[in-house]
Amino acid sequence: MSEDAPLSGKLALVTGASRGIGAATAEALARAGAHVILVARTTASLEEVEDRIHAAGGNATIAPVDLVDGESIARLAAAVGERWEALDILVLNAAMLGSLTPVEHIDAKEYARILTLNVIANQGLIASFDAMLRRALRADVVAITSSVGHEPRAFWGGYGSSKAALENLVLAYGDETERSGKVRVHVVDPGATRTRMRSLAFPGEEPEDVKPPEVVGEFIAARLVADVPTGQRVRVEG
Repeated sequence: MSEDAPLSGKLALVTGASRGIGAATAEALARAGAHVILVARTTASLEEVEDRIHAAGGNATIAPVDLVDGESIARLAAAVGERWEALDILVLNAAMLGSLTPVEHIDAKEYARILTLNVIANQGLIASFDAMLRRALRADVVAITSSVGHEPRAFWGGYGSSKAALENLVLAYGDETERSGKVRVHVVDPGATRTRMRSLAFPGEEPEDVKPPEVVGEFIAARLVADVPTGQRVRVEG
């Protein structure tokens, strides 16, 4: 393993990898030497990320999947398991913002979709890839959260509650796997970042006033090669 490619020989899977933090993280992991499986709904956008990774000398495979469809997660895990023995890195990034509205006005159907993508799909991914994670020499699970997951804010109840549930779910998994010493979990709050979701939530904000997603991607890649304990919640400043 070289200093330039500390993740050489590692297999990573990143959800929501077609743009924003997911794409930036996938590209950072590929630059560090990992082979990255790019997961999102849109094939064309995934291919653009894959092309950038290949152009930079990295390796990636696209996997167009709608994570709201629970059966598709099992099919994805089966396909990955047929080609690779172990999964070293699982980045749970895909998420839906939904409408910012008072709790009493939350639309039940939209809320169900938020919880399905932001929480239930992530539990499904952990369950489906748990065996492959445990077969790795050391595996890492990274969950992307938000400050509203632990700091309730008016009108953010739908999205915030989904992130609170995600944090609890992933940190519980970290507690359950800590004794084995084979799986680390990281809950990462990217902070204010220049993404499409951010522009929807703060339409009057100047994009240049917040950091680009590449900062978050590099932070995650660096954390995965650092000697840090499992079960930490960290925020990306800048």
